[in-house]
Amino acid sequence: MQSAKAEPARVLRTPRAAGVAGILFALLLGTALVLVRIAIPVDADSAAHWLADEDHRNALKTALGLVPFAGVFFLWFMGAVRDYVGHGGEDRFFDTLLVGSGLLFVAMLFGLAVGVDGLTGGGGASPPTGEQQSWELGRRLSLSLLGDYAMRMAAVFTVSTTVIGHHLGLFPRWLKWLGAVAALVLMFVISSVPWSELVFPVWVLALSGYVLWASFRRPDRTTAAT
Repeated sequence: MQSAKAEPARVLRTPRAAGVAGILFALLLGTALVLVRIAIPVDADSAAHWLADEDHRNALKTALGLVPFAGVFFLWFMGAVRDYVGHGGEDRFFDTLLVGSGLLFVAMLFGLAVGVDGLTGGGGASPPTGEQQSWELGRRLSLSLLGDYAMRMAAVFTVSTTVIGHHLGLFPRWLKWLGAVAALVLMFVISSVPWSELVFPVWVLALSGYVLWASFRRPDRTTAAT
């Protein structure tokens, strides 16, 4: 009898944990991505002058400071979502994709932060003239890691979560379509359209908001049933 009471309590806590963690992650990642996009100029020739500005260096430093916290909240969000959907139900294939892509995304996100920090020599100084080629290599590597690798792992995570939620009937139709569109953008559009990586935190924010909203409706239905 005691275990029967503990199970509903766990089920009610998990969606709220996923919702809170996802909202925090989406806000932190979205802010960091905007600052990083602004901090890495498209034109490499003007990079030295751009990075010499103190406000720009402070913005970059703020973005780098947000990334570790965003990664922590994403791991919390991923674990809570996986628990919420019952570890993928019977579909172990998409459950494995969800976990693997989520962990790879966090690893690449941290690698991106290290690469961006290396562009400024760790201290925000503009690159010397003799090291312009090395700085350009680092800039291209950071953008490639963001667009070609990290966000494509985010696309796999989005697909896996959406498919599992669809199979278990946990997500409404609009959330399924939003997940499909976000995955397509992250997989095929990300390399050619700057700023399209913001689709991922927007999707996480929408999913987290829905899960959190649904978790507050569930006690009403439980009470009515008893």
